[in-house]
Amino acid sequence: MIASDLDGTLLRRDGSLSPRTLRALRTAEEAGTEIVVVTARPPRFVDRLAGATGLTGTAVCSNGALVHDLATRTVVSSDVLPMAVARQVATALAAAVPGLGFALETGDHVLYEPAYRLRLSEDAGAEVPVASLADLWLTEAPVTKLLAWSDRLDADTLLAAAREGAGDTVQLTHSGGRGLLEISAPGVHKAGALAALCAARGIEAADVIAFGDMPNDLTVLTWAGTGYAMANAHPSVLAAVPTHARSNEEDGVAQVIEHLFAARGGAH
Repeated sequence: MIASDLDGTLLRRDGSLSPRTLRALRTAEEAGTEIVVVTARPPRFVDRLAGATGLTGTAVCSNGALVHDLATRTVVSSDVLPMAVARQVATALAAAVPGLGFALETGDHVLYEPAYRLRLSEDAGAEVPVASLADLWLTEAPVTKLLAWSDRLDADTLLAAAREGAGDTVQLTHSGGRGLLEISAPGVHKAGALAALCAARGIEAADVIAFGDMPNDLTVLTWAGTGYAMANAHPSVLAAVPTHARSNEEDGVAQVIEHLFAARGGAH
């Protein structure tokens, strides 16, 4: 199995999946290797990507909270964040880091309160405002992630502060977003969902090759038999993962795949 993050890893800076990378992925698939996307992105994003590129297979979405089938565009398993826990953690974080804004990711939408002013152009049709922070907790949709955003702190500083404020009551990470912290249910992370997927398929961790660039990828990169940190990766990832690939702008994932399958006599 090849498990790859999207942004900063498989995708170039402009969000595109290069022809070279697509060819490399198809070479691997034709040789019997399963490709799994492992991303912080929600299903709506990977569905659009699949529609534009022909990408197929399974996607671990929302940092492991959802497993999504790209062929049928359906969620096949989920591990959601209880609303009571989300509210409790938001209260603790707001006390530890004044000025935070909060939003809830459901997989289909992002519900946000007035202090959460981060907007993503690719999510323009999915962002839904609520009147107040109190109204945010009235949401009935299952929550895949609590998002905390600061307009003055970078993601690393925010993550450190959040770990002091929230402890281990939830899974805290970030994927490089501007001042954006991503919060999942306890024990929910990319590696957990990927490990369950592999177990169901009879695939050992030793037979998984993984690629990533941000702190939310570390669980996968250290769990897989072979983990590659992209050359453009976060410093903590480059330090923790000894094997590096060239940057996403240089089609680093494709280069590794081409080398692996050429060595096995499978490239064409």
